[in-house]
Amino acid sequence: MARGPVLVIGLDPARIPGWDPQPVVAAIARGQARFGVHGVEADLCLVAPDDDPEEAITEALVRRDYACVVVGGGIRKHEPLLELFERAVNLVRQHAPGAAIAFNSSPEDAADAALRWLR
Repeated sequence: MARGPVLVIGLDPARIPGWDPQPVVAAIARGQARFGVHGVEADLCLVAPDDDPEEAITEALVRRDYACVVVGGGIRKHEPLLELFERAVNLVRQHAPGAAIAFNSSPEDAADAALRWLR
């Protein structure tokens, strides 16, 4: 597979009420920096469940041809967001059918998840 670019879809920690987003914002930044270490371009699509995430995800997916799309654990692991997770995966299939789909376990290992499919 190609070495990129990659789209990372995740929850926007600054738009989730009731907790301090800074640790997650910092982890996302560290995770994005790891893409650079591997010479892979990576775009972020951070969404809030209450703000029409489908539109934001679709806009990100059609912006360019991605070799891989990583769907973050915040969307995937939180059971109340199961429907959003399903919609995200199906949007990837619809709008980026040639892209591999990968799943990270934390914001910091998104590059590792993508690299499993970009080799």
